[in-house]
Amino acid sequence: MDYADIRFPNLGIVFSHVGRSFRIGNFQIMYYGIMVALGFVLGLIAASREARRTGQDTEIYVDYFITMVIPAIIGARIYYVVFSWDYYGKHPLEIFNLRNGGLGIVGGISMAVLVMYFFCRKRGYKMLLMLDTVVTGTLIGQILGRWGNFFNREAFGSFTEGILAMQIPVGYFEQNYRLGELQSAGLMDHLKELTVGGQTLSYIQVHPAFLYEGLWNLLILILVVLYRRRKRFDGELLCIYLVGYGIGRFFIESLRTDQLTIGSTGIPATQVVCILLIIGGTLGFIRGRRMAGKAED
Repeated sequence: MDYADIRFPNLGIVFSHVGRSFRIGNFQIMYYGIMVALGFVLGLIAASREARRTGQDTEIYVDYFITMVIPAIIGARIYYVVFSWDYYGKHPLEIFNLRNGGLGIVGGISMAVLVMYFFCRKRGYKMLLMLDTVVTGTLIGQILGRWGNFFNREAFGSFTEGILAMQIPVGYFEQNYRLGELQSAGLMDHLKELTVGGQTLSYIQVHPAFLYEGLWNLLILILVVLYRRRKRFDGELLCIYLVGYGIGRFFIESLRTDQLTIGSTGIPATQVVCILLIIGGTLGFIRGRRMAGKAED
């Protein structure tokens, strides 16, 4: 039986036969990986266009991209594994299996920034200017990465009857040995029974948290693009990104059933990071505007 449909019942939208991968010969290619790779490529293109618009050398950003990609993926994986150690401590070989997802964007961006720090020191480049330049590309990469979650049926939230509610067949999780994921999240208590093709199937109905974050990041992207010509100091676009992303991700994270927590405390690690981003971005914006004002007097 095919359990590969994804439904948005309150919107009247049904995506049928949504696969996780396709094959070329004996080689299986995951859509998740394609979306992540596409995010990196389009992110580079966006950053290069912004560099050209602001009179910078675009080759700097190509060189940085080549240097950053692998460390960023490693950082994203480390973040996810560290805060999911209850599972990976028992299944250490799974640490190296990226095909099923499991990348923490916070870890990836943190590693990318660390690489940028050393890159800028070596090249004598202004890091804050570079950070501003890559903001649009970063957001594009994040948006596309979230659609990788769509194909993997992950990064969703608790039960909802909201307008954007998403339905996934329980059979899909049974086929992929992920039924425990639904049970631990309490989603088996809110199943929907639907008749499809003459057969009755059970569906979970959840918040599509990946979609919420993708839409939120799109709003931030539009804001940054509209605001960038009013920029008064290097690092200003970065501050807008940090505050905007931090606020949105904090609330979206509260909906998710797969939160990465700090040890046994139950405290969501990403929400703690979001609070730090909001505080840091706000203080940086205030300080930068003040200094810019003094320089104009």
